[in-house]
Amino acid sequence: MNRIVSKIGAAVVSATVFLFAVFLIFDMLFWSYLVCMFLAIGYVILAAGLQHESTEDRRVAANAGLAFAAVYAVLILIVYFAQTTSVRLEGLSEQAAKILDYRNGGLLFNYDLLGYGMMALSTFFIGLSMKAATKLDKWLKIFLMVHGVFFLSCFIMPMTGVFTGMSAGGSAGKGGTIALVIWCAYFLPIGVLAFLHFGKKKNA
Repeated sequence: MNRIVSKIGAAVVSATVFLFAVFLIFDMLFWSYLVCMFLAIGYVILAAGLQHESTEDRRVAANAGLAFAAVYAVLILIVYFAQTTSVRLEGLSEQAAKILDYRNGGLLFNYDLLGYGMMALSTFFIGLSMKAATKLDKWLKIFLMVHGVFFLSCFIMPMTGVFTGMSAGGSAGKGGTIALVIWCAYFLPIGVLAFLHFGKKKNA
């Protein structure tokens, strides 16, 4: 059961990251927001699967990784559930839109970056907890730990004010889309490698 559930989580991560990139490229905002919520759910399951495999001497790192995964999921679900409900369906005032609409680079956009910063911390600690016995596992461990570098930019950049006044149609918005597609290209192998990892492991 543990192996099957973990594989499902990895499959969800792989599929949603791919779809997220497609929806970004074709400017399908609603669907890109929707798929991110399922990405968060899939990643928590993936992280739980790797945490379950951790040995006693690496359990603290694994537990920290799972805890940060949960924080990431909560923030991302709040951000994108707001985009697909209140922002999309209700006529927001200009001031409310500045705060709630992701495309304006306001509060929820900053929460989104904080969420992905927590995901980066999660991947770092989950990777740290792995004992890579195969070449495939070594690559998965490397991808996970290197992804942890994103924490610094996701945590610090909102404090600099660089996204203040951002709009979807401006150069910042287009640059953000390109950056997200590049992130998808990096993170997709994590989902695929994790799926292969859980496929060959016979967990308890």
